[in-house]
Amino acid sequence: MDLYYIPAACSLAAHIACLEVGLPLTCRKVEMDPAGNKVDGEDYTIINPLGLVPTIVDGDTRISEAAVVLQYIADKADGKLGDVTGDGRWKLLETLNFLATEVHKSIGPLFRPDLPAEARPFFEKLIASRLTAAQDRIGASGYLVGDSFTVADAYLFTLLGWCNFLKMDMSPWPKLGEFAQRIGSRPAVQQALKEEGLA
Repeated sequence: MDLYYIPAACSLAAHIACLEVGLPLTCRKVEMDPAGNKVDGEDYTIINPLGLVPTIVDGDTRISEAAVVLQYIADKADGKLGDVTGDGRWKLLETLNFLATEVHKSIGPLFRPDLPAEARPFFEKLIASRLTAAQDRIGASGYLVGDSFTVADAYLFTLLGWCNFLKMDMSPWPKLGEFAQRIGSRPAVQQALKEEGLA
């Protein structure tokens, strides 16, 4: 299975998830280029027409979009990264899609150098409400879904890393800080960070 990734992008969550359960994985780094992203010097849009990560290629299967890639990995992990059958599946899907559409897409615009200064407060307010909602989803177990680590936890950890990179004041969300520290100490997370040159 090949994972196309950009260091610290949302593909980090997929990298963490695969390492967590020992899924065989070849990481293929995508180089960002104003003329179009490249992988091994070739046009990456051959792999993903939008030029985005993550993309998983597993035999004849090619999947993109973080929430779907993570669900695919959870399926391959036979329930070790979240309940992927029956009623449990819906809670995991709901959480992955909340992270993708509400948290991820709220933070993303702050990385754009062309974001108008007057738009920044709008996105900061939006992000604040989404981080509050994310914090509220952390259960008594310390995880987002159920009583153990899932692909959703890998995704939220990655998004919280973006908040740190953007130097956001995270003091209003102490539970998120505790979550990030605890998840960040997991061996698979440490390994993924090292392999992507982030630690």
